[in-house]
Amino acid sequence: MKGVVFLGERKTELREFPDPQPGPRDVILQIKASGMCGTDLKSYREPFIPGVVRGGIKRSMEPVIAGHEPCGVVAELGSAVTAREAQIGQRVIDHHYDGCGVCRHCMAGWRQMCVDGAVVFGSVAHGAHAPYMKVPVDTLVTLPDDLSFETGAAIACGTGTAYGALGRLSLHGDETIAIFGQGPVGLSATQLAHAMGARVIALDISPERRQLAAEMGADVTLDPMADDPVQAILELTRGEGAHKTLDASSSSQARAQAVRATRAWGACCYVGEGGEVTLDVSPDLLRRQITLMGSWTFSTVGLTDCARFVAERGIDVDRLFTHRWALDQAQEAYQLFDQQKTGKGVFLPS
Repeated sequence: MKGVVFLGERKTELREFPDPQPGPRDVILQIKASGMCGTDLKSYREPFIPGVVRGGIKRSMEPVIAGHEPCGVVAELGSAVTAREAQIGQRVIDHHYDGCGVCRHCMAGWRQMCVDGAVVFGSVAHGAHAPYMKVPVDTLVTLPDDLSFETGAAIACGTGTAYGALGRLSLHGDETIAIFGQGPVGLSATQLAHAMGARVIALDISPERRQLAAEMGADVTLDPMADDPVQAILELTRGEGAHKTLDASSSSQARAQAVRATRAWGACCYVGEGGEVTLDVSPDLLRRQITLMGSWTFSTVGLTDCARFVAERGIDVDRLFTHRWALDQAQEAYQLFDQQKTGKGVFLPS
């Protein structure tokens, strides 16, 4: 089969790989949708250096098939997989990590936090930008029948990450949340927060993404390059600031602004990967009693909860997708996504 790999320095390639074979506790997925995530851009842009450690994850020695938002159907079962665990033809989302399986994090469904180190599909092991993918059976989450495969792919990372962060923030329907960055995760957070009943202030430097945010339910959109975002948020909240803020931009400046735009006793959450932030601890945090936290994707339980929430609330996650691609269009797809002006992209391998 053919799969998309990142060669680094903004180059991709469609390479030939052997068809995956399941181990005893694995299944083979026929990939129906494989989403593009902002995290992919780091591997797409940076030089490929075999074995380097990035974000605590050791890179593979050879390029692996990219894509960490897998959704599809079970095509083959390992010899030790039971009928209660998976069945041929079952519609599933995959929690795109593997670990030791027995530490306290793995047992709680947080394999990305495995004490022995995590395997990230699409980064260290083969991912979903291909017709088929091998995954451990206990990383599967059932895709509700009323959700599309494309929606499942979004939930598999971007939308699930946003849902996990809103849960960490304990967002309530009577609150205002300011969401910095309206890429795939930020747009998902805007859409979900609106569905939860919150008032949403969405910020992005791209007019195209601000328009998408408005369509996803943002009550107010702001251009942080045109206005002082902290002052604008204070003016929109009677001088107090937002109850909750979320940074999905990875911008050092936006991260600091997110903290400073949070009202006293409020909470700020970071989900954007990489980079740094500088804060003045006393005025920015201590003397306003701000809670600052990080949120890294979700557990298998959180992934299940997100899928159920989307299905039960009838949230049109498919609206996030502005572009759909075949695998042989990967170079064009990532060139466009690299501009960070569009919504979400997705590959439809079969």
